[in-house]
Amino acid sequence: MTGGALAAGRRPFTRRVFGPESAVWRLDVVMLVAVAALLVLGSLLVWSSTRTWAPGSTGLLWKHLLNQVIGVALCLAVAMTDYRAVRAYAPVVYLVSLVGLGLVLTPLGATINGSHSWILLGGGFAVQPSEFAKVGLVLITSMLLAQPVEGTDRPRGLDVLLALVAAGITLVLVMLQPDLGTALVLAAVTASAMIISGVRKRLIALFTLIGAAGIFCVFFFDVLEPYQVARFTAFVDPSVDPRGVGYNSTQSLIAIGSGQLFGKGLLGGGQTTGRFVPEQHTDFIFTVAGEEFGFLGSVTLVALLGLVLLRGLWIARHCKDRFGTLMAGTIVCWFTFQMFVNVGMTIGIMPITGLPLPFVSYGGTSTFANLIGVGLLQAVHVRQRAFG
Repeated sequence: MTGGALAAGRRPFTRRVFGPESAVWRLDVVMLVAVAALLVLGSLLVWSSTRTWAPGSTGLLWKHLLNQVIGVALCLAVAMTDYRAVRAYAPVVYLVSLVGLGLVLTPLGATINGSHSWILLGGGFAVQPSEFAKVGLVLITSMLLAQPVEGTDRPRGLDVLLALVAAGITLVLVMLQPDLGTALVLAAVTASAMIISGVRKRLIALFTLIGAAGIFCVFFFDVLEPYQVARFTAFVDPSVDPRGVGYNSTQSLIAIGSGQLFGKGLLGGGQTTGRFVPEQHTDFIFTVAGEEFGFLGSVTLVALLGLVLLRGLWIARHCKDRFGTLMAGTIVCWFTFQMFVNVGMTIGIMPITGLPLPFVSYGGTSTFANLIGVGLLQAVHVRQRAFG
C-alpha cells in the first residue's frame, strides 16, 4: 500500500466524506436544488389535498415526508457510488426487479385502484415493484447497448436483441397486472435507449411497427380492463359521460381553470377541499397546484421540472463514457415522458393513465425510484468531474 493510500485511510471519516476532495463537492447543485424545491412543493400540495380526510389530518403528510427522507438517502448513496461499478451489477438489479414483478402475481400481490401492482408490507405501507422495474430496465438496456460494433457507434445486433427481450419480459409482467401507465413508461425507456445508442433507423422503424401492432392486439384481444378502456373513451370525448368516465377529466379542468393567474392560495382551493377531483394527492396533484397557485405557480412547477431535465441532458451530453451517456439520457427520457403524460392528462391533452408526477406526487416506491434516478445522474456527473 502506498503512503498516499495510507494517509487517505488515516483521514477521519467526516473529512473523507465532506472534505474538499470528496464527491459531495462535485455534485450538480443546480439539479439538487431544483429537486429539493419540487419535494417541498409536493409536500405542501399533499398536505393541502389530504388534510381534510387523512387520519389525524397530517397522517399522510408525515408518511410522505418519511418517504422523501428515505428517498433522499438512497439518492445520495447512489450518487456516491462509482457508476461504472453500477454497470457490473445491472443484471442483478434487473433480475431482482423481475422477482418483484413476479411476486405481485402471487397471493402476495394486492389490488389498489384497480391495478394488481402492489405488495402490502403492513402498517399502512406497500411497495410497487413496477416502479423499481423502471430502474432495472434503464440499467440493463444501457449495459447491453453500451458496447458498440468495432469501428462504429452502433450496438451489436445480438445486444439489441437481448435488450428487446429484457424489455419484453418486463412489459409482459407489468401488463399482466395490468398497469398500462407503467408499461408506457417502460416502452418509452426502451425506445429512448435504442435511439440514443445509435440503432439503425430502419430497425427503429421496424420496432415502431411492432409496437403499433402490439397496441392493436392489446385492444383487439381485450387485454385492458374496462376502466382503462373507459379512460381512452373519456380522453376522446370527456363530455360523453361527464358524471361517469369523463368525470376526472372534467373536474380536473375545472380545478385548474378556477385558479386563474395567481390561484386561490395554499389550502384555499374549493375543488381540492371538497375532493371533487379523485386522487388529487397522487395522479392529479397538478390540479392542486393549478387551483391554489394559479397559472404562475403551475408554470414555476413546470420550470423546476424542466430544470431537472436540462441538467440531466447536460450530464448525458458531457459524459465521455458510452454507458454513462446511455444511462443518463435514458433516465432523462423516462422523467420527461412521465412528466408530460401526468401534466398532459390533467389539462386534457393526454389520456388518463395513472402515472404520478415525479418528485411531487404522494408515494413511497415512486419517490424512491425517482430519487434513485437522480442519484444515478449525479453519479455520472461526479465521476466525470473527477476525471474531466
